Amino acid sequence: MTSSSHQTDWHAIRADFPILNQEVRGHPLIYFDSAASSQKPRAVLDALLHYYERDNANVHRGLHELSSRATEAYENARSKVARYLNAATPEEIVFTRGTTEGINLVAQAWGSRFVREGDVILLTEMEHHSNLVPWQLLAQRTGATLRFIPVNEDGTLDLTELPSLLTPEVKIFAFTHISNSLGTINPAAELIAASHAVGAITLLDAAQSGGHLPLDVQALNADFVVISGHKMCAPTGIGALYGSAELLEATPPWHGGGEMIVSVGFQSSTYKPAPYKFEAGTPNIAGAVGLGAAIDYLEAIGRDAIFAHDADLAAYAMRRLRELPDLRIHGPERRGGLVGFTMPAIHPHDLTTYADRYGLALRGGHHCNQPLMKKFRLPGTTRASFYFYNTKEEIDRMTEILFQAHHFFA
Repeated sequence: MTSSSHQTDWHAIRADFPILNQEVRGHPLIYFDSAASSQKPRAVLDALLHYYERDNANVHRGLHELSSRATEAYENARSKVARYLNAATPEEIVFTRGTTEGINLVAQAWGSRFVREGDVILLTEMEHHSNLVPWQLLAQRTGATLRFIPVNEDGTLDLTELPSLLTPEVKIFAFTHISNSLGTINPAAELIAASHAVGAITLLDAAQSGGHLPLDVQALNADFVVISGHKMCAPTGIGALYGSAELLEATPPWHGGGEMIVSVGFQSSTYKPAPYKFEAGTPNIAGAVGLGAAIDYLEAIGRDAIFAHDADLAAYAMRRLRELPDLRIHGPERRGGLVGFTMPAIHPHDLTTYADRYGLALRGGHHCNQPLMKKFRLPGTTRASFYFYNTKEEIDRMTEILFQAHHFFA
């Protein structure tokens, strides 16, 4: 990896990702599906290999050397996540399997204690299923009501509706930072401040922003923030929930067993403080080590540089895609590093299957956004999502393939 604050050698960085150096179906791989899952640099692969070759053992319970090493590596990773998000302490970081589990933890554990019949859970119409279904389940259990901030035709939130929706009855406002289908970047600080003004707490779904944008939970005055490791160069099955110390302290455990206890009797038990009371059973130790290595890697590049590069790729892709006849791009001009589009004569599944013949990995379908697709009367879209290892030359090749597809299906 070669980078500096003044100039970043993106081609050298791309060489850190061995998976990209291959052919698929006889063509150089073009991986434009990083919104679903990013690729992993050699530094993360090496960290995983080192852990399993040298330090593998269970954490927090062994008295031998390997357990001490594993515990140190696991807790070092927690400290790295805290630094990455600018949490006040590592104890404000709970390891989870990803954003979905983090949201479910809040909905089930915090929600079951603090949400009651008559309360309101505020969401937006652009939430993916992971930030919708857990709240539906909570509302069904408690009798709370769901409200939604509408999405404009241009893919932005209709914030003129906010005063009538964000009322004192709202207990929690959960919203995505960057839409996984539209690319919309929501004004997180503004929405969190508005939420606090009526006494509601917030959950920021940073699945699509955690690996792309600087995130400062203290500057945002955030309550809960969730990230997914596998979308930011870390392994699958690892993520993190940030919660303020006060909120985590007030939230009861949700899973029981393992090292989350202080003492256990036949009738009742006592529990460790946060974050340990939320990490029942043997955690994903190697995943946490990999997440720590990914954070080191991303911080060495710099998230400001990553976001600028991603946004530049998205802007270039929109310019090139507009050369295609009848192609429609969904979402606003200012966006994260992804572009969703439709071609009227071609179903998104057919288009992505066609692209795969040429080694081009796109994503087609509803992107876990079925209500939003229904609102826009779409069967789905085709999505090209970029990360810092992608190039404009790959976007040019995508454009060529899509022109071919247009002629093939016309």
